[in-house]
Amino acid sequence: MSFHVGILGAGGIAGTMASTIAKMKGVKCYAVGSRTLEKAQTFAKQFKCKKAYGSYEELVADKKVDLVYIATPHSEHYENMKLCIRYKKPILCEKSFTANAEQAEEIFRLAKENNVFVTEAIWTRYMPFLKNIKDVVNSGMIGEPKMLTANLGYPISQVPRLIKPELAGGALLDVGVYPIHFASMIFGSDIEKVTSTCTYTPTGVDEQNSITIQYKDGKMAVLHSSMLIKSDRKGIIQGSKGFVIVENINNYEGMTVYDSNGKKIASYKPPRQITGYEYEVEACRKALEEGKLSCEEIPHEETLRIMKFMDALRKEWKIVYPFEKQPEEKKEN
Repeated sequence: MSFHVGILGAGGIAGTMASTIAKMKGVKCYAVGSRTLEKAQTFAKQFKCKKAYGSYEELVADKKVDLVYIATPHSEHYENMKLCIRYKKPILCEKSFTANAEQAEEIFRLAKENNVFVTEAIWTRYMPFLKNIKDVVNSGMIGEPKMLTANLGYPISQVPRLIKPELAGGALLDVGVYPIHFASMIFGSDIEKVTSTCTYTPTGVDEQNSITIQYKDGKMAVLHSSMLIKSDRKGIIQGSKGFVIVENINNYEGMTVYDSNGKKIASYKPPRQITGYEYEVEACRKALEEGKLSCEEIPHEETLRIMKFMDALRKEWKIVYPFEKQPEEKKEN
């Protein structure tokens, strides 16, 4: 029996997920929901979805949908997930999980109260190659890991949703989240101090940022993200006896290990994949079969911790989304 995925939203990332599911075994892109029936029908025809709905509520009300994949802008995730929870639908929600930690806390509370499965679609955490990276770093091959750098940048500043504060735009939630997760996956969460800076778009969201994390054990991570340029996307982990270069922290392409003299001592390639999206869908299916309410690849506590981390960065940068302002603040402005 096929595992039926319903896609909420009909944009580019939704299309990538639909085309991925089409090549998976035992999984079907069963339905799509959009704000307009016409857009949903166009998407359904292109990706061979059985059902097309002109509203999100119709999609989540369909009893044959086993998992809802949310592929809308960050600003909409909170309301979209609340809708899914009302209908007791399991959720795989695109990153950034919500616009802020307060929203994430509320979603996790509601999901727990209603016994609904929910997880964040931060795909790099589900990829099997992540275990290879961790194994090499922990093997002693590069000695004791001491420093990490990671960056992600794409020239995407012309994409309307990324420059609109009302849609929770900016580099941080869209691309900056990946270097942050990379550092967290390799160096953990025992943080002593964070310093950061950013530059701004004319609309007032961050367009480039730099984050330095100092850990309690003396390790350091330096992270960059940008929506102005395409960066080399490398993650470099440096140890007392050598270093590891991970190609493309946003979709692992390989890893090379060097000794302290810069001599290559090992290299690794990830397994063949469809797009990389398949791993998170499979993880959801497995977790649901086992009766779990989350995926072990990204515990709710970790999603929440990183949302709080990004909230603190935005507070430092004085970036507040319009929907976050309290009524009295709106009156004063």
